[in-house]
Amino acid sequence: MIDKLAFVHPDAKIGNNVTIGPWTYIGPDVEIGDDCHLSSHVVVKGPTVIGKGNRIFQFASVGEDCQDKKYAGEPTRLIIGDNNVIRESVTIHRGTVQDNSETRIGSNNLFMAYVHIAHDCVVGNNVIMANNASIAGHVHVGDWAILGGMTGVHQFVHIGAHAFTAGYSLILQDVPPFVMASGQPAIPRGLNSEGMKRRGFSKESQLAVRRAYKTLYRKGLTVEEAVAALGEDAQDAQDAQDEQVKLMMDFVVNSSRGIIR
Repeated sequence: MIDKLAFVHPDAKIGNNVTIGPWTYIGPDVEIGDDCHLSSHVVVKGPTVIGKGNRIFQFASVGEDCQDKKYAGEPTRLIIGDNNVIRESVTIHRGTVQDNSETRIGSNNLFMAYVHIAHDCVVGNNVIMANNASIAGHVHVGDWAILGGMTGVHQFVHIGAHAFTAGYSLILQDVPPFVMASGQPAIPRGLNSEGMKRRGFSKESQLAVRRAYKTLYRKGLTVEEAVAALGEDAQDAQDAQDEQVKLMMDFVVNSSRGIIR
């Protein structure tokens, strides 16, 4: 299943039923799990571990040295989970010793053409990054988030689970879970209600998250006042016990860059 025109370093570890196309380069310190398919002209450098069932399309560069000027050739890592689709010309870089020495990608993600994932990023599961979306170093992206085409995310920003950014958005601060954002710089535009419906959240959770969003963004409160307000009356106190509201509020409380407003 390895084309005779591919180069696979003898120290690389290749799983079962792996297809590697012509002119693809697999370097040392690379592990590729079972049932992966790498098209032609793919470059994979290490240390990199790729899980099972991943599809990597032509001209993708996976596990390359990062573009941080502080990087001095340390053996940092890239870890990729299972069943990801990495389309044409995607670039994913390894980590730096200034962080955890690791870039980590979860499972079941779709990275469309020309996506860039920089050093030390952490991307969850079931994430979609549309064409030309780029995340700078140390960015975290939560499960089920969707980044529209040409979205640019500043370094150290966190994108919450189930968040949604519109095309051409510039993200300079954290985007809480379930929030839709757009603009340059991006501001909140509402809730990802359709995403919540599609993923089977209960009507009660959807309403609780909607009320929490209004408290956070529509009542003219500071972030601290909005978080405190969730426990001030019976309805807010009940909403605050909802698992999804907890996810949202914990994200807000723990934001180091501050959330979009």
